[in-house]
Amino acid sequence: MTGIVPVVLCGGSGSRLWPLSRALLPKQFLPLVSDRTMLQDTVLRLHGLDGGSAPVAISNSEQRFLVAEQLREIGVAPRMHLLEPEGRNTAPAVALAALALLKTDPEALMLVLPADHMIGDNERFHAAIRIAAEQARHGRLATFGVRPDEPATGYGYIRRGAKLGERAYEVAQFVEKPEIERARAFVASGEYYWNSGMFLFGARFYLEELERHRPDIAKACRLAFDRGAKDLDFFRPEEKAFLACPPDSVDYAVMEKTRHACVVEADFPWSDIGSWAALWTAGDKDAAGNVVRGDVYLDDSAGSYVRAESRLVAAIGVKNLVIVETDDAVLVADKARAQEVKEVVERLSRQARTEHVSHSRVHRPWGYYESIDAGERFQVKRLMLKPGARISLQLHRRRAEHWVVVSGKARVTRGEEQLVLQPNESTYIPVGFKHRLENIGTEPLLVIEVQSGDYLGEDDIERFDDDYKRS
Repeated sequence: MTGIVPVVLCGGSGSRLWPLSRALLPKQFLPLVSDRTMLQDTVLRLHGLDGGSAPVAISNSEQRFLVAEQLREIGVAPRMHLLEPEGRNTAPAVALAALALLKTDPEALMLVLPADHMIGDNERFHAAIRIAAEQARHGRLATFGVRPDEPATGYGYIRRGAKLGERAYEVAQFVEKPEIERARAFVASGEYYWNSGMFLFGARFYLEELERHRPDIAKACRLAFDRGAKDLDFFRPEEKAFLACPPDSVDYAVMEKTRHACVVEADFPWSDIGSWAALWTAGDKDAAGNVVRGDVYLDDSAGSYVRAESRLVAAIGVKNLVIVETDDAVLVADKARAQEVKEVVERLSRQARTEHVSHSRVHRPWGYYESIDAGERFQVKRLMLKPGARISLQLHRRRAEHWVVVSGKARVTRGEEQLVLQPNESTYIPVGFKHRLENIGTEPLLVIEVQSGDYLGEDDIERFDDDYKRS
């Protein structure tokens, strides 16, 4: 029997979960509902599934090493990691995965999953997948419908039709996000499900239906895949061909047009964690209905979500609030208006600020750096390099750097010379000098970097050799 291959969509910005979710580290890469990231939870809950749990991962190029590192941390090697040159919504991404799977298995079944959903019961989740797989083997394209427990207006809905089998129905209608009165009628009827955005279908059949209903997308994806190339552990579709592909979702491009759609009732706890209010709903609550993460003190407070990332947060006499603290931003919002956080992100973007782009800690394939202090003509960072890792051989045209080793053992390339630095030793990199920092020890290398110059932006970098093939 043909196995089921998970296809994990790792894109998305998660702007409604600011200030924790940022453009460079969105919600799927954060530990929001457990001690693991949402991507890691998504992959780990597939253990025991027919066909194994090694997924096809799809991400943008900038986050490729973040995805790879998080999968490595849980001991999972993806069977392929596809890199989109630019997001084109889900229909093209899934088409690329289908083309990749058909190279080795013409009967492959694809389980398409966003990387940022919460699912509360793995056993029932697997049971629903097996039902959907049986429908897929009979030529259906299955989606998973969640029975609504409230008239939510933030989800699309699916009206079920004739019964096909255990918890499986024909799709009678897809409905856009409704107004509240219409949503109440949907819930009361018992005939509607929330559209979860998860799918299971044959790779070959998905491509056939895409070619039937959106031949322009199918043609562009096939061309981009055929012209693509392997890059380290990744596969890059050809950029020009992929950027010519029109954007569209699996729902609009295929599911709403095909005559072969079915919906499988998902009888497991589910949330797309689309807001802080949703995270409060999904969390473990105390006797007063509060969800707390981090170093938090509460007194006479109820119904609130309070999260501290870097310092103590104390709240007294608050009701139904969202309070989220990070080291560079604090959010305080009425829980009922949590969706409006997206407007804060849009305002930050218009003002050309950076608090919506990255945290003070920025992840890189070699480790990370953290901003400690900055002022006119200077900036101080803390660098962490993983054992065996090194930054690119590079130079800066407008800034000098002073490196001080705090712990670990470093090899430094500075111009034509190389030197080894131990803790409490330092070196100076003049403007225009080629340089490289490498961890030659067995423990993480921690370095304080002091930059000085008339321009300190990250784009003042010229790379000559890079283990990670960054431009």
